[in-house]
Amino acid sequence: MEQRLHRIEVTTRRRGLIDITGQVTGWCRDQGIATGLLTIWCRHTSASLLVQENASPDVRTDLEAFLARLVPDGGDGRYRHEEEGPDDMPAHIRAALTQTQLSIPVAEGRPVLGTWQGIYLYEHRTSPHRRELVLHLLGTAAPA
Repeated sequence: MEQRLHRIEVTTRRRGLIDITGQVTGWCRDQGIATGLLTIWCRHTSASLLVQENASPDVRTDLEAFLARLVPDGGDGRYRHEEEGPDDMPAHIRAALTQTQLSIPVAEGRPVLGTWQGIYLYEHRTSPHRRELVLHLLGTAAPA
């Protein structure tokens, strides 16, 4: 068994889903690990990770609209924690409802994803942020 560890930084512009599939797949492919397990960890409490459909942008739009109804922004006294703005506490709740880590099998040096699946960082704040993700790959080396 071999292990690899890598950090990637993603700069977000606003609330929404950012496709990181290419960055993750490219890094995995370059590691020389044929078969294994990839863990992706988001080092933040107001952003999360999702595996979601990558074909139709309507899926991302509908997902955001649903979460906006489920967890509306504050500013009206509904949340006690608003020191960083009316979107801060809702961002924490959204992160709690989604995932801050993903585990994805790796085969032939690539994450095993379905045809329409992509890996996304989900920014829950309304303003730009720099987000750090940690990728940990554990597996069997590719034959030389």
